[in-house]
Amino acid sequence: MSHVTTHVLDAALGRPAAGVPVRLEAAADADRSAYETVAAGTTNEDGRVPDLGPDQLAAGTYRVVFDTAAYFGRTGQKGFYPDVTIAFELADEDAHYHVPLLLSPFAFSTYRGS
Repeated sequence: MSHVTTHVLDAALGRPAAGVPVRLEAAADADRSAYETVAAGTTNEDGRVPDLGPDQLAAGTYRVVFDTAAYFGRTGQKGFYPDVTIAFELADEDAHYHVPLLLSPFAFSTYRGS
């Protein structure tokens, strides 16, 4: 299982958001001014990316970037946010990190999942 997983739900349509391009990135420097892509994928019919990155990551700052413009365009919705970026600290190298996204065209929410 990937060390970091995600799940996207489309709150406006009331279903999983399939076909959202997603990138997992790691901070390339201490001041987080640059990031490097670790993995990329697209959400499946259940709104999940089953293999988002390696099974093990080092402690550090990461972010998950969701290409919401591509998703909204494909579903015929007009969105306000062309992308959503969720940065987080991976402190426990033995813990699983789940970063879900609840999405609508004019709002989004996230939390530390399990």
